[in-house]
Amino acid sequence: MDAKAAAKDIRQGKISPLYVLYGSEKFRMNEFAAFLEEHLIAKEDRDFAVIPFDLSETPVQAVVEEAETVPFMVERKLLLVRDASLFTAGKDNAKIEHRVEVLSDYMQHPAEFSVIVFMVNSDKLDERKKIVKTVKTAGTVLAFNPLGAEELLRWVEKGVRDRGCEPAQGAAAVLVANAGTGLQGLSAEMDKLCLFAGKGGIVDAAAIESLVHRGTEQNVFTLVEDIANLRLDKALNTLYELLKQREEPIKIAALIARQFRIILQVKDLSAQSYSQGQIASQLGLHPYAVKLAGEQARKFESQRLRQILSFLADLDYQMKTGAIDKVLGLEMFMLRLGA
Repeated sequence: MDAKAAAKDIRQGKISPLYVLYGSEKFRMNEFAAFLEEHLIAKEDRDFAVIPFDLSETPVQAVVEEAETVPFMVERKLLLVRDASLFTAGKDNAKIEHRVEVLSDYMQHPAEFSVIVFMVNSDKLDERKKIVKTVKTAGTVLAFNPLGAEELLRWVEKGVRDRGCEPAQGAAAVLVANAGTGLQGLSAEMDKLCLFAGKGGIVDAAAIESLVHRGTEQNVFTLVEDIANLRLDKALNTLYELLKQREEPIKIAALIARQFRIILQVKDLSAQSYSQGQIASQLGLHPYAVKLAGEQARKFESQRLRQILSFLADLDYQMKTGAIDKVLGLEMFMLRLGA
C-alpha cells in the first residue's frame, strides 16, 4: 500500500491499528502523521489524545502499555513514536531495553481505541527482523521516497492551490529551479509567494524570480544550462553574481564539474536503458535532478562531456597551485566552451 491509498482508507474510516512510516522524505512523513491526527482526533481533544514518544528515551513496552490503557475523556488515542530504530538494521540505543516481543504480542490483539504511528529515520527497514514481518501483516507500512519529477511539480501546484492561490503555467518548474527539491524549503517558499499574491492571486515566474532566493547549487545548474544553450552572457552574469555573494571560485568550479559529471553519468546510464527512477537510485539523486540532467545531456556528446571534465580537472589544479588567477580561469573556461 502507498500513502495515497492509505489516506483514502483513512477518509473512509478504515483505520489501521499501527502505521510504520519510513523513507528519506521526512516532510511527507510528517504531513501524513498530521493528516492522520486531523482525521482521527478532534482539535479540542488533541492535548489529551495525541501522545508523543521517543524510543531513544522510552522503551517500546511503555508505548504498548499506553496503547492498552483506556483513554481518559476522549474516544481514541494517537501515539506518535519517533526514532523507531527497532525496525532497522542499525543498533538500538544501548541505554534502553526494547522488549520487541511485547509489541509483537500486542499486534495480535490491538486495542480498538489506540492508533500507534512509528516514524522511522531510515531509507529502508530490515526485512530480516521478525517484528518487521509482523507489522507488515498486522499493520500498515508506508514508504516515503522522493517524488518523481512530474509528481514533484504536481505537488507544488497542489500546494499553491491549497493555500488559496493559482499557479501560472510553468511556475512550479521555476520554483523548483530556484528553491531546489527539498519539500520543507518549497513549502516555506509557497507560503511566502501566496502571502504576496493574496487570496485568489496568481503565483507566476516573475514573482518567483523576485521573491525566491536561488542557492549556490541552483545558480550553478542555471549557469550550466546557459552554457549548454550558448547563452554565455547570462552564464557570465550568473558567475559574477556568485562571486558577489563571496562564493569561492574553486568551489564554483567544483560544483560546475559535479553537474557535468552528473550529466555524463545520466547520459551513459540512459544509453544502457536505465529508467529515471533507477538512475536516481544509482546516483543517489532526486528524480527531478535526473530529469533535468537528462535534458541537458541531449545537448552534449559523451566525448565532449569527458573533454569538459578534463578541462575542469586542469583548471582545478591550476587554481590550487596559483598557476592562474581563479576568476580569470573560470572566465576563460566558460569562453572556451562557448567557442
